[in-house]
Amino acid sequence: MTSDQPSLLVLAAGMGSRYGGLKQLDPVGPSGETLMDYSIYDAKRAGFSRVVFLIRREMRDVFEEQVGRKYQGILEVDYAYQDKDDLPGDFACPPERQKPWGTGHAVWAAREALQGSSFAVINADDFYGAETFTELMKAFSSQASTDGLLECAMVGFRLSETLSEHGSVSRGICQTENGYLQSVEEWTEISGADQVSGKNPTGDVMPLTGEETTSMNVWAFPPDAFSPLGEGFSRFLESMPDPSKSEFYLPAAVDEWIREGTGRVSVRPASCSWMGVTYKEDKPRVQEAIGRLVDEGIYPSPLLG
Repeated sequence: MTSDQPSLLVLAAGMGSRYGGLKQLDPVGPSGETLMDYSIYDAKRAGFSRVVFLIRREMRDVFEEQVGRKYQGILEVDYAYQDKDDLPGDFACPPERQKPWGTGHAVWAAREALQGSSFAVINADDFYGAETFTELMKAFSSQASTDGLLECAMVGFRLSETLSEHGSVSRGICQTENGYLQSVEEWTEISGADQVSGKNPTGDVMPLTGEETTSMNVWAFPPDAFSPLGEGFSRFLESMPDPSKSEFYLPAAVDEWIREGTGRVSVRPASCSWMGVTYKEDKPRVQEAIGRLVDEGIYPSPLLG
């Protein structure tokens, strides 16, 4: 995939129900920085010059006040909005539906803001480390496809490094071969220290080793990803089991491209540690780790001063 000016899409529409609030804006750094601040700082150092925040429309004022203004003069900032009524074709939102449609829908919702641009995707409430964004930029500069496949990339993390001591998590469990993604499945209720286990897509509780390559929603996509993403979303809407709760996951959409032979995903192993605050109890550990990185001179404090 090739692009002169790739954009960074930051998924920030979720409220963080398990966390208990808008954790995207929760300070973790010594000068009040959020995890999102560190990701955007690392992305800028890696070469990104434009960031698109995917939010809910009603979040715009508070988000722009607390986040967007900080990056004026540093990066180009744009917004896209996730709305449960934003659906393809003649589909209409079921009256019982109260929540958005998941990460696949979130990315598709940014199609106008990202038109014609290669783009990376990250979560707003995760810390990925500087090397992750360097790997994403390398993916954009790699050779474009010559066989018509949708060329994508993913940065994968070791499952054991993405778990919480304070409750279960959901993760995309990946199978890889020769540096390429073969499949990715959304597993839920993953927990455990000595013995890790979780529910696979069919709802069966199965053991995991902890060494599995895991998707933490770090992707690189070419500009033409939106058409197949919208087509996959339409198929999901036609067959979803529960109109009130079913979600269109981004990993599931990518997995479908691989199975159909229309897409190819190179997997770049993460060389740094992921951190996140799935639960409030995770925050002190993340704050301590960020503090060590600041003390070691990896990040300045204040970050944007």
